Amino acid sequence: MAGSADRLLRSAVLLDRPRLAALIATSLVSSGAGLLLPGALAAATDAVLGGRSSTAAVLWLLAVGAAAIAADAVLIILPARLTSDASAWLRRGVTDRLLALGTGSPFSAGDAVSRVAGDCTAAGGVAAVLVRLVATGFLSVGAVVLLALLDWRLALVFLGSLPFALLLARSHLRGTAEDVLAYQRVSGELSARLLDAVTGLRTIAASGTADAEAARVLRPLPRLNLAGQGMWRTQARMVWRAGLLLPTVEILTLAAAGFGVLAGRLSAGDVLAALGYVALGLGLVTQIPLLTTLSRARSAAHRITEVLDTEPPPRGALSLLPGNGTLELRGATVHGALADVDLTIPGGYFAALVGSSGSGKSTVVSLLAGLRRPDAGQAFLDGRDLAVLRPDELRAVVGYAPAEPALLGGTVADAVAYGSWASVPAVDAACRTARIHDILVRLPHGYDTPLAETPLSGGERARVGLARALARNPRVLLLDDATASLDTVTERAVTAQLGRRTRVVVTHRAAMAARADVVVWLAAGQVRAVGPHARLWQLPGYRAVFTEET
Repeated sequence: MAGSADRLLRSAVLLDRPRLAALIATSLVSSGAGLLLPGALAAATDAVLGGRSSTAAVLWLLAVGAAAIAADAVLIILPARLTSDASAWLRRGVTDRLLALGTGSPFSAGDAVSRVAGDCTAAGGVAAVLVRLVATGFLSVGAVVLLALLDWRLALVFLGSLPFALLLARSHLRGTAEDVLAYQRVSGELSARLLDAVTGLRTIAASGTADAEAARVLRPLPRLNLAGQGMWRTQARMVWRAGLLLPTVEILTLAAAGFGVLAGRLSAGDVLAALGYVALGLGLVTQIPLLTTLSRARSAAHRITEVLDTEPPPRGALSLLPGNGTLELRGATVHGALADVDLTIPGGYFAALVGSSGSGKSTVVSLLAGLRRPDAGQAFLDGRDLAVLRPDELRAVVGYAPAEPALLGGTVADAVAYGSWASVPAVDAACRTARIHDILVRLPHGYDTPLAETPLSGGERARVGLARALARNPRVLLLDDATASLDTVTERAVTAQLGRRTRVVVTHRAAMAARADVVVWLAAGQVRAVGPHARLWQLPGYRAVFTEET
């Protein structure tokens, strides 16, 4: 995984090579100007103190300073652009993989959001961090060389501090790596719990469990606190140690430079230059927090590669066979939900799926829709395994509507046409069939009303979701409790207009089951019986399903 994460970071660094080259060149200019600045200051100081003409020296000092300022200004813009581009590239890759994983994704919604938002940003900034570290290293080495050229004795004093600086950097990096990874993992868990709570705000309020839910959401906080404290303790140790190291080395260098002045080897300007070189030479120590940022980027890359390394199910490559929408499950098993289910729904039939909560109704619908694949067994549409069908062809002929649809798009019309590119007449016809047209045309801008400004009740949202499924004029229509929020009159009117296509409806209402051509009774993940509602009604267990729901 480490190799995979490092390869990902390498790809992020090399994503925009022209801008990376510009960043490196600008950093070299900034570093070069930084190295020239102490010498220019020394020359100007000596010229002024010596009573010589200082015009040239001061102009050189101003030119070097201006170059440093200009380079630093560019270094504000370029890293931001590189980071934003790399973060966007990483987000696209992670989002594509999460969507490809679909309902079979092992990552919870909140954790996925944390990886897309936080981790991709952290990993996307690696180019700027690496260039800054390399530039700081170049600056430090250059400062030591110039210090040695000024007086080798001063360089020896400075080099004596390097082992302490390297030990400080090493201990800081080792101390933060595990804490950073733990912090990011717990943050993802906390995000997942928070997203669940926000999604279920009405349920929480209605059940009066706000305090209990808050406790559940915040339960990972102690672990987050421990990881955060570990990071800050390591950071604090680094800060006070670096804070002691820099002035100590400066004092020792200043003392050595004083002896050089007394011996006539150094001038007053040389002392200023020496102090400047010492500050530059210890730049790596002052930039140690960048190592924390680099560690965070590597930890984020680990979490990103966990997503990218999760293989989605293989995409089918075969086309649909001609047919009227016959659906079939053969030995379909989903661990913990279904066990060896065999089921055939003839084309054009209206089938009702009934059963107590947890009986496997929604799982059957998701298998028939091709939204997930069975752990064992197969699902067929008109004699062809759904696993080998081209996804675009499958989605074009299978309409699916859940009980609580997520409406996506800019306007109401976009939400209905989402995924099908349905024409305006098709959208209008689908909404009329779903009995939502009269409500939508009364909106301020009709179908062009922004979705965010459209107040819809639960039943109205369900009908928009149903219209979305109908807009593609599917061969098969699967309704996973999509009519549960409708009143019985509206439900009867809607289902009466669904046509003779194959229809599979999860329902808890006996009246709906009575209108179906065939009823599939599920219990404990298995098919208990298949037949007309009137015949199944003779079975006490079947009648008990509706009694329980009532």
